[in-house]
Amino acid sequence: MRIDPLDAQIAGLFKNAGRILIGSHLRPDGDAVGAVLSLGMALQNAGKQVQMVLVDGVPSSFRHLPKYKEIRRKAEPPWDLSVSLDASDLPRTGALFGAEPPGLNIDHHITNLNFARVNLVDPGAEATCTILAERMPRWGLEITKPVAECLLTGIIIDTIGFRTSNMTPKALRLAAALMETGANLPELYRLGLITKSYEAARYWGCGLGRLQREEGLLWTVLRLSDRQAVGYNGNDDADLVNMLSGVESDVVVLLNEQKGGRVKVSWRARPGLDVSRLALSFGGGGHPAAAGADVQGALEEVQQQVLAKTKAFLLAGAMPDEHV
Repeated sequence: MRIDPLDAQIAGLFKNAGRILIGSHLRPDGDAVGAVLSLGMALQNAGKQVQMVLVDGVPSSFRHLPKYKEIRRKAEPPWDLSVSLDASDLPRTGALFGAEPPGLNIDHHITNLNFARVNLVDPGAEATCTILAERMPRWGLEITKPVAECLLTGIIIDTIGFRTSNMTPKALRLAAALMETGANLPELYRLGLITKSYEAARYWGCGLGRLQREEGLLWTVLRLSDRQAVGYNGNDDADLVNMLSGVESDVVVLLNEQKGGRVKVSWRARPGLDVSRLALSFGGGGHPAAAGADVQGALEEVQQQVLAKTKAFLLAGAMPDEHV
């Protein structure tokens, strides 16, 4: 059987490294957490010393996953190999890897900048976890039940329960194979997508109370003060943007105020519109139907800029890049 040269190269990287650092992006979602845990556990099972790092920690909705407590917020050198997962560019990792680019970058975002020494980027993949589920056996890494649970969680979350427009039969077959390893899809689906804390529900209420719509654009805002008022401890949107993507609209925008004078902007779009280019124009990235950016500035100022560009985008009907 022909061995893909890139798979052979990655297998060699893992084989020759004794101490491996694995990390992902700020405000990690289920695909980021699932990718870090699954690859980390598989490498531990192969006898490697592994640091699993997420600068913002593990969101409460994924603290049922095996070994999540081993994820730390800061890397401690030395390491022989560093691996970035599910991050389209180096700043998205929150300076996790320091000044040096990571040795390996595995991702599925179309806006990925190929910032590592070795890059495995598949924009056609539904999730970074689908890339890992398909290729880990080629790298000599075993997919045990705990590994499968983390991989399946990443696929469930990034496809919003197998319903994004990029779903393929291959992804469903991968999910079925993970179930055959012992992963409980209904339970992982319930815990990852459906179950919300009381505080998260109240946090949603803050955003829903400010919901506005103008023609095909739907938007809302979450303020720093909202988190304190309802007791929500995360710095994400508690998945509100994905819930809003089910409301009739062409594009959804959620602006989430962050500390340090920054705003996390999330876009969701109906099939046929590519909001990744909008995100890229604000220094972010993502997928055609789901993208985001971290923007410096006061909330009101950023909101004005983002809504103006998004409205222009909609008026032009998915205009060429130079007009975004």
